[in-house]
Amino acid sequence: MKLVEISSPDFDLAMTLDSGQVFHWQNIGDGFVGAITDYVVHVEQHGDALKASMEGGAPATPGSRELAPPVAELVKHYFALDHPLAAICASFPNDPAMSAARHFCRGLRIIRQPKWECLATFICSSMKQVAHIRQISKALRERLGVPRKIDHHVAHAFPSAPRLAESSEGALRKCALGYRAKSLLATARLVGSGEADLDAWSALSDADLREKLCALPGVGAKIANCVMLFAYERLRAFPIDVWIERVLREKYLPRKKKTTAQRLREFSETYFGEHRGYAQQYLFHYARTALRKSGAPRDSSIPKAFGARNDKQGERMRRSGSGKQD
Repeated sequence: MKLVEISSPDFDLAMTLDSGQVFHWQNIGDGFVGAITDYVVHVEQHGDALKASMEGGAPATPGSRELAPPVAELVKHYFALDHPLAAICASFPNDPAMSAARHFCRGLRIIRQPKWECLATFICSSMKQVAHIRQISKALRERLGVPRKIDHHVAHAFPSAPRLAESSEGALRKCALGYRAKSLLATARLVGSGEADLDAWSALSDADLREKLCALPGVGAKIANCVMLFAYERLRAFPIDVWIERVLREKYLPRKKKTTAQRLREFSETYFGEHRGYAQQYLFHYARTALRKSGAPRDSSIPKAFGARNDKQGERMRRSGSGKQD
């Protein structure tokens, strides 16, 4: 297996892949194997460099001269190695909680995920722990995705919206989706038909993009903000789940006993600056990891008593009429 070396200063591959952004990468030997769009990639980190190889890709159409992107280009883009991470971290507020998170999460980057894959995955993640989300992602990929082989390992591309749209609610429930199957199927049909044009939505403002996403079945404000941050590179998006709500209430607004969800949103939008999506991810990963080490469940999600990355705020919003359950 030929590996291409890619300069990657100020990057932590393992931490980035374990930070609750993506759920399908497998730790194999000295590296990780996963799919980036239609390509299966093996990537290892050696100091300030990555070593990567790639196989697969959608077959070219007859007469097409389209070539697969160079593996270095694909990996650099996916892991956002062009983000000015030092400047982003320097923009964070200088307070004890944020400083601890910044130090702990050194090298963590916001991945640029394919839009449909990100949207579908977070619809599947509703009220689920990360271990369960991984199982759902694996089942969907193995049942409906295209297998790609690299060396002796196989990874599956995430099934396209049209492919999922051809499925049935019953078939999706076999992937452990439960009630989420209905929402995923409905959204897949909207995206697959072009009625929901995820690529065209890239031109929208943050507010309009959030509105479009929240109109999709199974999507509330929390999931919409995750998709905006991880798929649309809207680094101002600040998803608030149980971990983040706990951090905000305990570290930033401890004397506000009746702080509302709206107040939490307003505070996060004004306090954490232009790169608050990064600040959120650092606080999230630091909080859940610190709690896990202190004796909480070792799953890469939140304690069972609290559900999953998708907090109960969505349920409160749904009941109040301000949004769907996340």
